Amino acid sequence: MSATSSTEPPEVRARRILVAGVGNILRGDDGFGPAVTELLGHLPAGADVVETGIGGIALLQELMAGCDGLVLIDAVERGAEPGTVFAITPEIEEAVHVPDVHLANPHRVLSMAKTMGILPDRVLIVGCQPLEVDELCQGLSPPVQRALAIAVSKIEETVDAWL
Repeated sequence: MSATSSTEPPEVRARRILVAGVGNILRGDDGFGPAVTELLGHLPAGADVVETGIGGIALLQELMAGCDGLVLIDAVERGAEPGTVFAITPEIEEAVHVPDVHLANPHRVLSMAKTMGILPDRVLIVGCQPLEVDELCQGLSPPVQRALAIAVSKIEETVDAWL
């Protein structure tokens, strides 16, 4: 006879959380994801931080290794004030044909991962509204630079809750 009669499901704890920064450091604020990953070396065991650059294949390969949750860090265009940080739970559809997977953006990579059956159930995008991503330059704009600490805090909260 079992002593447990609770009808609430047990709390699900992750074994591996993938925290992935994506972006192009040569395109100004598009380097937001990589800039945040540089500040996350202190996350607890079970959280793997990677910087996957652009293109998406490196992110897909990381997802193929398996994880219980994904926090994706990226510059996101949402029409807000530059430097605004967003926590987005994306709706991810099945993938359609991608003619060149080297050019896959993060959304397409998430769709491919879902179709392949390697996308974890928990996905959060921590994004920041960029000021400039079209010019060839290094370094973040002042509002996006100020947003780094906010993004780090949101990622820490998420990882702590998931682990």
